[in-house]
Amino acid sequence: MRLATVRWAGGTRAARVDGDTATLLDAPDAATAYAHGADRSGDAPSTIPFDDADLAPVVPRPPKIICLGLNYESHIREMGRELPEHPTFFAKFAVALTGPRDDIVLPAIASQPDYEAELAVVIGRTARNISADDAGAVIAGYTIMNDVSMRDYQFRGLQWLQGKTFEATTPLGPVIVTGDEVDEARDLAITCTVDGDRRQAARTSDLVFPPSELVAYLSRIMTLEPGDVISTGTPGGVGAASDPPRFLEPGQVVRTRIEGIGELVNTCVADRA
Repeated sequence: MRLATVRWAGGTRAARVDGDTATLLDAPDAATAYAHGADRSGDAPSTIPFDDADLAPVVPRPPKIICLGLNYESHIREMGRELPEHPTFFAKFAVALTGPRDDIVLPAIASQPDYEAELAVVIGRTARNISADDAGAVIAGYTIMNDVSMRDYQFRGLQWLQGKTFEATTPLGPVIVTGDEVDEARDLAITCTVDGDRRQAARTSDLVFPPSELVAYLSRIMTLEPGDVISTGTPGGVGAASDPPRFLEPGQVVRTRIEGIGELVNTCVADRA
């Protein structure tokens, strides 16, 4: 099953995606539709072309956005670090999210905006103190995040938050795909291009800590709730590690693709504020 969140009638609606068609559901967003079930809406029109849909972040207001740093060996090595014994987590806030076809707003006060293609996990059921073997039962499915980061702000201190949660910088979507359609995302190709130039290419089988382990680990720290988003880290090729560094600029188009899930297509724009 593939679920999207569509901007509709001044709010948002969940939609089930079948090929080129999106069927509107009686739920406000994809995560809610999964967690509580939703029937086809009685409103007209009940179906719209998916390519024409105004897609919101697939989870518009996650209770928690938990991101993982340093989880592909290629990225760990390019950043000059050793392989970690334990996962490294940081947070984003929902204000950072933007839609899978929306603009990425480059803040005027930051000079080093960088791309980070990532597989994201969406929690579908409440989870506390579970094992990795049981993680699949609480995962609603998988989606795509580009963890756009302002490197100059990220490294102003030891904590990364301030560089990670600038408003309207983080595309999320286009759909949540249930695990049965993508073999629980064990081995999917992930790429990021900027103006057609491939910057990142890897497979999710290269993750140091796979989704099931991350979900289990986090569930021992806190209760995971339906709609929580866990982003699993980025592979090598980020702009900050290039020689010379290559940061995002207004007008550039960033495409973030994961096999079996889809792609984010976002144009970078300058912050008009």
